[in-house]
Amino acid sequence: MAKSPIKAQWTGALARDHSSSHTDKRLKMTTTTAAPITIALAQLPISKAAVDENLQTHLTYIERAAALGANMVAFPELSLTGYELALLSQLAMPRNDKIFATLTAAAVATNTVVIAGCPLHNPNGKPYIAAVICFPNGEHTFYLKQHLHEGEDVYCAPGHESGLINVNGTRIALAVCADFTHPSHAANAAAQQADVYLASALISPGGYAKDAELLAAIAQRHQFPVLLANHVSITGGWQTCGNSGGWNAAGELAVSAPGTQPSLVLCRIHHGAITGSVEVMTHTHYKELVID
Repeated sequence: MAKSPIKAQWTGALARDHSSSHTDKRLKMTTTTAAPITIALAQLPISKAAVDENLQTHLTYIERAAALGANMVAFPELSLTGYELALLSQLAMPRNDKIFATLTAAAVATNTVVIAGCPLHNPNGKPYIAAVICFPNGEHTFYLKQHLHEGEDVYCAPGHESGLINVNGTRIALAVCADFTHPSHAANAAAQQADVYLASALISPGGYAKDAELLAAIAQRHQFPVLLANHVSITGGWQTCGNSGGWNAAGELAVSAPGTQPSLVLCRIHHGAITGSVEVMTHTHYKELVID
């Protein structure tokens, strides 16, 4: 499916490492008219701490999503490593890690924005739970999870800046898991005039009903679509439930993956409306994409 060139940059506050002198570039978006966009939510099998193997799976999903017309591909929390808190210090990646260069090259090659979960090195403290955002213009930056779950503070430091990405005029606020359980996070996104709220998470079967209710309420309260990218593998000792999907501004579930089947959930968004479809990923996809 042919796509128009993507113009995607940060428009809000950027993730910033307060413990070092590094500050990400502030990039401005020039497009003012929102075009329809398709966001692919990837729920994929993840292997514990197998970064190279997980990266190859990400690349497969990115290529397939682009072939299906996606403008953006979003992966779950800590998707590159798995949710392995006790290993985060040794798995934490520097900001110039070759993994990010590879993902950015994929974003350029496929003309998509790529958002993947990773532990990010903090030179003066515990690592961050981060999302790397790779743009088709060759840039990449980070959003740092602001609100940690109970127990995560033993292994991680919180971020302090909101993240708002603008894709062809659609403003997308980023959240990582527990962020969306704090009403102030979504309220801040609404105050920044976000058009979409996108959460990468790890949700278990026992927690899904409550979290789905929260996400639906956010959509209804702030009148924007809310999207969820969740895990399907057992990771960090947690059984996960998939069900990645999107809620419309009325708080209704508009599209959802079939449980824990590896899938791409394609969410088509225009002027606040959301329609969608699901592509179940099979071994045939993997074989085709590796051969090509």
